[in-house]
Amino acid sequence: MPRNVRKATHTVYDLRVHLVWITKYRYKVLTNDVGHRTRELIRQFCSQNDIYILKGVVSKEHMHLYVSYPPTWSISEMMKRIKGMTSRKLQQEFPNLGKQYWGKHFWAIGYGAWSSGNITDDIIQEYLKHHETEKTNKLSNIALE
Repeated sequence: MPRNVRKATHTVYDLRVHLVWITKYRYKVLTNDVGHRTRELIRQFCSQNDIYILKGVVSKEHMHLYVSYPPTWSISEMMKRIKGMTSRKLQQEFPNLGKQYWGKHFWAIGYGAWSSGNITDDIIQEYLKHHETEKTNKLSNIALE
């Protein structure tokens, strides 16, 4: 998948993350209309918040979402908002879910998040090593050693 650097005022970035979260009790409810509506709600949220969906999968009891997002979002805030909004809307629109989710919690607590990029730790270390020259300040190495 080609990488696209995104730009904002005074900012250049390419932040990507793979997110995974599950339904409470791993109930297999993300099928048929509920699954389609979940996908639609997530698409709407991302579109409205400058979050690009690079890939997404709705499974019966969990979600995978691979997104590019702006630095104004933290991953925890993004997940809180996605899970909260979808839980609220799905339970409003599908009252039968209330029988399984009597506590109004549709998603299980927590999520998985894995950062993604085409630059490895070794590449960054090598890049920074080349910036350590005789011309730099003796305090240029700010690593906590």
